[in-house]
Amino acid sequence: MTSPLDFLLALQTEGGGAIPVERYLREALYHPDFGYYARNIRTVGRRGDFATSASLGEALGTGIARWLRRHRPSGLAWHVIEAGAGSGELARTVLRRLGPLGRPGLTYHIVETSPVLRAEQQRALPQFRVRWHDSMTDALAACGGRALIFSNELIDAFPCRLYERTPGGWTEVGVRIEGGRVSECAVGRDLPASSALFAEAAPGQRVEVHVSVAEWLASWSSAARQARMLTIDYGDEMPALYRRRLRGTLRAYFHHQRYEGAEVYHRFGKQDLTADVNFTDLRAWTERCGWRTAELTSQAEFLAAHGAVRAGLHDAELADHTGAGGAFKVLESVIGGETDAPARPASLWQRLGGRPASTLPPARP
Repeated sequence: MTSPLDFLLALQTEGGGAIPVERYLREALYHPDFGYYARNIRTVGRRGDFATSASLGEALGTGIARWLRRHRPSGLAWHVIEAGAGSGELARTVLRRLGPLGRPGLTYHIVETSPVLRAEQQRALPQFRVRWHDSMTDALAACGGRALIFSNELIDAFPCRLYERTPGGWTEVGVRIEGGRVSECAVGRDLPASSALFAEAAPGQRVEVHVSVAEWLASWSSAARQARMLTIDYGDEMPALYRRRLRGTLRAYFHHQRYEGAEVYHRFGKQDLTADVNFTDLRAWTERCGWRTAELTSQAEFLAAHGAVRAGLHDAELADHTGAGGAFKVLESVIGGETDAPARPASLWQRLGGRPASTLPPARP
């Protein structure tokens, strides 16, 4: 087997002397031999390299369970798909909170590509009826295209393109490896349609664009015939997302320590890499794929609306508007059947001249 450095040098040669940050992140996270999620993640939570809101309390799982009950379709058989289930703690809370009377007829599907996390989930959920899938397309096929879908802290784990505003306009950032050291450089690629590339940005402003998310959504949304989806993650709409964040949001987590700047490119395949979600783009991309936006709200408002604000310290933090409750957003989208709505004006993506997206294997599902 080639070494990680040899692999990266070959990738750099293939790219004409540089590797776009998006490609570097994708390999660092998902390479089958070297990737963090494929091989090196320990788990999610206090024993892992990072914690998620689901690993710190039960309020989120309680809120999702009540959302599922509210939108459960008529008939005995029904399906839930969780995309990227982490350690399985959120799934366990959701299934427990549904209760024996809420679970009859339910098949719970998990889409997970990380063998390490899938094993964790299987250990966490032995008593429940759960099916695992490698892709959203496979999961939707098993449901006949009809399902309630949700994800928590999934979109932030997709590889993102990184751009910097220069006096001459937006430039995509790449990396170059010389003498075993990684440094940044400019790479020339066409700009994607994104609200993050705003005209009034100051020189030096950095932004992330999750083109891979748009591609992922386009790769499976046509398989959803009648579905409702919750997307929960940290981030914001534009322009608030980059307010007072000149250097963007790209960062790494290693043993619960946060790293930024050059440290993002260190420890290849050994640390989590993430960036905040641009919910203006995400909403536009889901609408472009045929989904209708039902609601975009904060996690605090979502938990309050579903009666899931609990007294525990961590649960209170999840519902606090000044803490995680405000930093996390909840996008609810619907597609097909009785969920159809009158035609909406052209989405942001369409107004920006979005192009058809190609298929990319999902990140962290």
